Amino acid sequence: MNPFAAETPMGAVSGTVHDDFQTVADTFVANFSERGEIGASLSLTVEGETVLDLWGGSQDQEATTAWEEDTVSIVFSVTKAATAMCAHLLIERGELDVHAKVTDYWPEFGQNGKGDATVAMMLNHSVGLPTFREPVPKGAFYDWDTMVGLLEGMEPYWEPGSRNGYHMVSFGWTVGELVRRASGRSLGTYFAEELAGPLGVDFWIGLPEEIEPRVARIFAHDPGPDIAMTDFTKAIIADRQSIPALALLNTGGANLGNPKTRGQFAAEIGGAGGIANGRAMASLITPLANGGGDLYSPDTISQMSRVSVATGQDATLQIPSRFALGFMKSMDNRHRPFGHIESALLGEEAFGHVGAGGSIMFADPECHLGFGYSMNQMGPGLLLNDRGQAVVDATYKALGYRSNASGAWNR
Repeated sequence: MNPFAAETPMGAVSGTVHDDFQTVADTFVANFSERGEIGASLSLTVEGETVLDLWGGSQDQEATTAWEEDTVSIVFSVTKAATAMCAHLLIERGELDVHAKVTDYWPEFGQNGKGDATVAMMLNHSVGLPTFREPVPKGAFYDWDTMVGLLEGMEPYWEPGSRNGYHMVSFGWTVGELVRRASGRSLGTYFAEELAGPLGVDFWIGLPEEIEPRVARIFAHDPGPDIAMTDFTKAIIADRQSIPALALLNTGGANLGNPKTRGQFAAEIGGAGGIANGRAMASLITPLANGGGDLYSPDTISQMSRVSVATGQDATLQIPSRFALGFMKSMDNRHRPFGHIESALLGEEAFGHVGAGGSIMFADPECHLGFGYSMNQMGPGLLLNDRGQAVVDATYKALGYRSNASGAWNR
């Protein structure tokens, strides 16, 4: 590993990099000058060893506050992968059965046609609760019991297991409550005590007060007059009661990107509220790239990584999607009019999760890669944008992969 330093329009980039991954570092730096990056972090592990760890740019648009080595930020739906890791740890330990009915652990869930829903359906976005029909009460996203109660009383949008639609934020409570019921601890506590703590990573689902000063502000993407009229965007404009519209907008006024109060920072929003950085994400996911370590058996890793559902039109995202049990798989929608912002091109064995705006964490057991990328300037689209995909592509090329023309990176 060599020290690395570079200057960008948004400030310095610092860290370390192995010679074999210099091109990845160069791509990361180019994001600041060519693709609108403000502040970001990127970390890679191969065979369990860190081969690149970079951070830099700014915490603000005026480039006055540097993005430091320990800066963290909201990573949105990357949090789902951390929540899923909690569920699979309970499955590994025999405390949760992926094929069991949800009501075996959470009897109140079985109301209004949900009695046959299984744990797997909660993990693979097929249980039928992608959003909430009725207006979410103001501030309810920060109150666990309120959100769980709403889910218990809901009638599903479809018969559980009959189709899938991305559970944009509700995943955090559908799966998170299973973690709580099976473990006897809240999702954030279980994650901290069983995963983040033992692995020594700066990743939280429910932030301690003393970490608040390290959290960078998130800047929303401004589409301007040239907004991409994806099917997701069209659905929101056409019908404010549609699943896409309610999933995005029916949040009870939650400020997911930039929490301001202690209650907001402390809330355990397992579908979208995790706070981390690239190093934390790569370190967290590394065991999944290397046989499971002391946490997961190879059989559990295999179960975690296999495609569980795939569809030609996700009920929420309005695109073809592929999910493992709690994780995204490589999704190639480049054939669509706006497919460049509706895709996430990974290795075929890779699994992890993209976060809104373009952050990503994933493991690839084929090449033993752990990958984490976070940033504070959100980009366009539903999955990766050009900044995140550029560093993913550079990483696979550095590992000797040949092409992603098939829809996933191949050697």
